[in-house]
Amino acid sequence: MAIDALPEFILENYEILEWNHATAILEKDFPNEWNDLINLLTDFRLLKSHITVGGGSKSLVAQRLDSFLYERGWFEKQFDTKQQVDGIERETPTHKVDCYKNHIALEIEWNNKDPFFDRDLTNFRLLFDLKAISVGIIITRSTELQQIFNSLGRSSSYGNSTTHFDKLKPKLLGAGSAGCPVIAFGIKRSLYVED
Repeated sequence: MAIDALPEFILENYEILEWNHATAILEKDFPNEWNDLINLLTDFRLLKSHITVGGGSKSLVAQRLDSFLYERGWFEKQFDTKQQVDGIERETPTHKVDCYKNHIALEIEWNNKDPFFDRDLTNFRLLFDLKAISVGIIITRSTELQQIFNSLGRSSSYGNSTTHFDKLKPKLLGAGSAGCPVIAFGIKRSLYVED
């Protein structure tokens, strides 16, 4: 199984789920982006200070993950897509992708409402069908982190109806991204650091 190509540290500290051979495609066809992903996941630690402070429009956790990739040439991307049928052109707008590089799209869903997973997977499907991306990646939190949020008095901010791995799993396994290869990572409590 291609997931075994991931370093042991990542296998131990993230829940991982893939669809349509995403890992093999990333590792073999996109080695630079693969290395960026490996370095991101290896470097990341979930800091207590990033949980206890409200993030406004974007949490400190998401900002930290984004900035790591932005420093390596990834960027937020809005695709300009159109379809033409019988000479009639129709715009087919997509949502912005949090981080994009060389046909790889990465979404960070730290603490949104769980329908955002549907939006991301549908976006991946459309962009894959249009040959704009080759692989989609989602980074979210493991459901087990709820225990930490509860202990910090943040349970109302991180509820069951927000984005976490157990909400993503049935959507991905239910072919939410159709043919688009996707790999998902859930940040486990073993990465939590009381800074």
